[in-house]
This record gives sequence, structure tokens and C-alpha cells, in this order.
Amino acid sequence: MNIVVPVKLVPDLVEDLEIDESGITLDTSWLRLILNEVDEHALEQALLLKEAHGGTASVISLDGEGVDDVLFSSAAKGVDHLIKLTGLEFGDDLNNHAVARLYGAIVERLEPELVLIGVQAHNDLDGSLGPLLAEYVGMPYVGYVSGITVTDGKCRVLKEYPGGLIAEMDVVLPAVLGVQAAEAPPRYVAISRIRQAMKTVSLDEQAAADPDSGGGPTIDSMFKPETGERATMIAGDEEEVAAKIVDLLGELGKV
Repeated sequence: MNIVVPVKLVPDLVEDLEIDESGITLDTSWLRLILNEVDEHALEQALLLKEAHGGTASVISLDGEGVDDVLFSSAAKGVDHLIKLTGLEFGDDLNNHAVARLYGAIVERLEPELVLIGVQAHNDLDGSLGPLLAEYVGMPYVGYVSGITVTDGKCRVLKEYPGGLIAEMDVVLPAVLGVQAAEAPPRYVAISRIRQAMKTVSLDEQAAADPDSGGGPTIDSMFKPETGERATMIAGDEEEVAAKIVDLLGELGKV
């Protein structure tokens, strides 16, 4: 089975995000990028399917600081083919339409049976990457997937719905699946294995085509939300706190 996993690096929300002087994008001078969490689950699911059915797994990524570490970590886990698109980087104001078109060109050349991708990212301003990619490569798409079984040219997926509902769907291959959670936690790989991969595995560096951002939104301005009224902490013992809550509810006309 030929599986492709396009991955995306996203801003680390542990860091303070700043808006640059233009007011329409983040300041990338000190921006730290990390692998999108659900892309890591998509990668783990790809490895589980490869181990169960054989075949190859490929990872595609744009260039950028930290991308090589992500790719070589993938190789240390069991990925066969590492593809890095050069000439463009995450943080270059590329919207998801542009990234989906760039990835789509590679996917079409690889002709996979399955494309597994994280179902969403916290910086998706113009829609999730998976459905856009599926549209550009002409494959069916199912999102919020938490389980995949492959048999006889099709796969059965478990799709999550709000309220804890799970649906079983049969999907004809090839297809793009948006992974919400892998069937096992993403595996840990030792630093020694990553260093070994850096010595033995080569990156397939391919020049990225000119990006086409058509269909995405135009951002006029970005701003941090204003701080509203802060919470009032009620001190005292249980009876005092209860009495104050009743008084507050009375002032609001709730009792």
C-alpha cells in the first residue's frame, strides 16, 4: 500500500504570538514552528497501516526551520520517502489553498492509495487542508477519522461526530482521510535513531512551484482580543460565599 502523509508546521502556542508592523500577519522573526499535533496522529496511522499491509509511506512538507528534524524523525519511525518542497517556507503568508495545490501536485505524481492528513490545524484561516487537497486531486474525503481498516481496494473508517457518536463508512480508494486520532498514540523515537536516520536517509528536495492562493480570504487586519472584565473571586466560608452568590444573582434578577 502506498500512503502519503502531507504535514504542516504551525506556531507553537506556548510562545507569545506577535503581529508584525503590517498588521495582517504574525511576526515570524521569533516565531517557533512545531509539527501540527493531529498530523503526528496521521503519521502514526500511516505507519500502523504500513506495518499491517506492507507498502511504503511518504511524508511531504514545505521547507522551514525545524522541518528537517520533523522529516528525519519520521524516517526513524519507519517512513520510507521524505519529500521537502524548497523555495517556500511555512510562515511565508501561504494560505491553505496554496499549500493544498503545492501538495496536490506531489500527490498526483506519487499516485497513493491513501492520503492521511491531520483533520485541522489551529492556524487554518481558510478551511482545513485535507478537503482542499482532496478537491484538487479529485479524491473523496472523509474527516474526523479515528480508525481505518483496509480490505479489497476500499477502506472502512470510523468517523467521529459530536456527542460521542461514531459512524462506520466504506470509502473507495484512492481517498484522502482527515485523521482526528490514530488507533495508537504516536510512537516515541530515540534521539540516537534520529541521528542515524540523518546519516543514512536522504531528503528528496523538490523545488516548489509558484504558489497559487486563489480562493482564500483577504486579511485586512489582525489584532489581539481586548481584555474584558475579569472574574471576581468571592472569599469567605461556605455560608458567606453562598450568601454573596445569592445577592449577586438577585442583583441580576435571576432569583
